[in-house]
Amino acid sequence: MGQFLQFAFLGLAVGAVYAVLASSLVGVYAATGIINFAQGALGLWAVYTVAALRTSGDLVLPIGRIPIGSEDSPVMMWPALIIGVASAIVWAIIAHYLVFRPLRQAPVLAQVVASVGLMLFIQALVHLRFDTDDLLALRILPDDTVEFAGAVINVSDLILAGIAIVIAALFWAYFRLTRLGVATRAGAEDELAARLVGYSPDRLAAIVWVITGAATGLIAVLASFTIGLNLTNYTFYVIPALAVALLGRLTSFGIACAAGLALGSFQAVITWLTTKDWWPDWAQAGLGDAVPFVIIVVALFLMGGRIPSRGSLGEVKMPAVRIPQIRPIPTIAVLAVVVAAILLTDGTWRFGVVTSIILALIALSLVLLTGYLGQISLASMAFAGAAGFALSKLTVNWNVPFPIDMLLAALIATGFGILVGVPALRIRGAQLAVVTLAAAIAIQGFVFNNPGITAYEGNLITDPSLFGLDLGVRDGTNLVTIRFSLLVLVVVTIATLIVMRFMAGSTGRAFLAVRSNERAAAAVGINVASTKLLGFALSAFLAGIGGCLIGYSRGQLSAGSFTVMVGLVLLAMTYVGGITSVSGAFIAGIVGPLGVGYVFLNQTLNLGEYYEIIAAAGLLLAAILNPVGIAGAFTELGDKLRARRGHATATTDDDGGTSTSLVTPTTSKAGLNA
Repeated sequence: MGQFLQFAFLGLAVGAVYAVLASSLVGVYAATGIINFAQGALGLWAVYTVAALRTSGDLVLPIGRIPIGSEDSPVMMWPALIIGVASAIVWAIIAHYLVFRPLRQAPVLAQVVASVGLMLFIQALVHLRFDTDDLLALRILPDDTVEFAGAVINVSDLILAGIAIVIAALFWAYFRLTRLGVATRAGAEDELAARLVGYSPDRLAAIVWVITGAATGLIAVLASFTIGLNLTNYTFYVIPALAVALLGRLTSFGIACAAGLALGSFQAVITWLTTKDWWPDWAQAGLGDAVPFVIIVVALFLMGGRIPSRGSLGEVKMPAVRIPQIRPIPTIAVLAVVVAAILLTDGTWRFGVVTSIILALIALSLVLLTGYLGQISLASMAFAGAAGFALSKLTVNWNVPFPIDMLLAALIATGFGILVGVPALRIRGAQLAVVTLAAAIAIQGFVFNNPGITAYEGNLITDPSLFGLDLGVRDGTNLVTIRFSLLVLVVVTIATLIVMRFMAGSTGRAFLAVRSNERAAAAVGINVASTKLLGFALSAFLAGIGGCLIGYSRGQLSAGSFTVMVGLVLLAMTYVGGITSVSGAFIAGIVGPLGVGYVFLNQTLNLGEYYEIIAAAGLLLAAILNPVGIAGAFTELGDKLRARRGHATATTDDDGGTSTSLVTPTTSKAGLNA
């Protein structure tokens, strides 16, 4: 009993971070209607700011640094704490005025990707600006202990839990008892009414951003000594925080706080249980990461329809979807260019070309599901990884030949896709993004990083062969063979053409109908539930094929090939390229992680370390300024030029010339209401 209580109390430090992040998420949602995926990243910057001040004495800024102290005489604890909290507040204000305020009336997808982009941007900036390998978090809270029922409890853990409770109570008091807080809640119900009585929703939201930024920075800095410094952990603490916030329907600070503390303790108890002899080997790692996903799915599936939405002055539709048409001459021209790129390159450059081809297929799975069906998914690389690890077992353990092994592995990924897609039957929009991101983290932790599931002979993958022809990726010192490169091109081309046929046919029309209006789609006889599950299945299958090709190109897999961060960066590139077009998927493949764009940035410009921050900045700019993406911008420009040319040829001359009609490509004006 003593050990159980000791681990339960040890979890209070992380639980306090969950609780304050959850309370902050509830506050931001009440003020803006936005689920801020970057909330944990605000605390991340504050933690490293304080660590740098107390270690080297430098105040690190996004550009430059200010020496306040030195290594021999670093900044004292309380001034460093105040500066760290202030830095989180500054980031919160920047987030409000530069990112989310311009997107106040934007569709949900733009808000979600901007939030994810801000999260990626801050994390990448921390990695670039701080010496993350050498910085340590120094103690701030007392180093005392107390004994209770045979358990030794850290006083600092109790203080952190108490601070989390106090912060939740203060949030509740602000929104319930103060004039500005009540006005913020009223504006959430009817923004126009709030403006008519003299309140500015933007200013009310800015106040909430300030106090939530301060709370996030404070709890992160105070808990940093106990939970340590880690770029990924602080960033993704937002997922368990979202899990407990959703338990309170994004309205209850009390439930969010209590559930956050309980979740932190529960995860610590699970860690203790894994040390027991009777605990199964397959559950030795990652089970704690899967718990938030289960909580989120249960909470949203049971009461997703009762989570309140924010009233607004209007909504901007997503750009039209251009129905893909298979044109022989352009298709052959593109294939000729790719074949030439394969034949004329070698080594790292050919590897970049092959990786770009594979990433284009995974990006196409995002275009199909998110851009075409309107279901926001952040789990594409998780589906790809599921297929990749399944391929390892199929080829090494059971000697399944190519291409049957790839098809079976992709079907396993399809099963994961359908499982993750089930909540989409009840929820949509940002809440679905929460589910898919939580699923990606759960799959990464419980499957990819779990030796009891994926560790089999080093996760080797047998080279593909067909009719006795070796199609392996390497041949001696040759990094990527031409025959493997052509194999990848053939597989991706076939899959792309099939998907384009789907998009242009009755299945595509059903997808667009659901994307535009689910009730109207059901009224004309479309089975909305089946259509959604079909979309998740097809998307996961495509991502699974891509994951298998990644596995073949590596010869041996690791969890690092399919991290959540890689998936988010690929989403960023797909959105920048154009989330509603097949061309956008091709652009995403070119500029995706380890693709041709990355190789150029790394090898030619020697700027590879800046790739993630460039990707995040591009995502933010695309979400705010250019939601149609690069492909969409070129398409719109072409339409304008054709329209002008058609108008000019339609005029009559003195002899009574004939007029001509301007034929534009087929498009769908469906808005993304997901």
